[in-house]
Amino acid sequence: MEYRTLDEIRPAGTVTPATHEALRSLRRERLERLAHLLEEHTGPLKLLSGMEYVHGEARMKLRADNSPLEIAYADPVLRGQGLKGDTLGDAVEFFDLSQWEAHNLFCDCHYVGAITSRAVAGQARAIARRTTFRDFWRKVWSALPRFREPAMARRT
Repeated sequence: MEYRTLDEIRPAGTVTPATHEALRSLRRERLERLAHLLEEHTGPLKLLSGMEYVHGEARMKLRADNSPLEIAYADPVLRGQGLKGDTLGDAVEFFDLSQWEAHNLFCDCHYVGAITSRAVAGQARAIARRTTFRDFWRKVWSALPRFREPAMARRT
């Protein structure tokens, strides 16, 4: 791999910051890919156990053999997109998950009976399609443009 400075690569293309919508779309695509991989998985599946009792750095290092984390990391597409490993911290960062979402998706306490890859895939899809509070607030804010105008402009 050849390394170059920003000044050297700047003429080759335009770097633009990602919009919120683009980042949300990327998150959805990645979670949908995880769901697809889980639906295709035919072997045993093991989830993390007792995640809520582990805190800080130790929690981010959690992993398990035959887990959705390991299945995701085994996929060359997700690894090519930047998935660094099969730990909880790697998944939280890559899939842009909150701690609550990660717990709902990867902890065994959220599934009743035998854990199937289809059930976990369904949970991944639900998280992918869920409207976050931030998304909801952006929609509300954009629907109320008069509140974004300066106070003096509204009076005239």
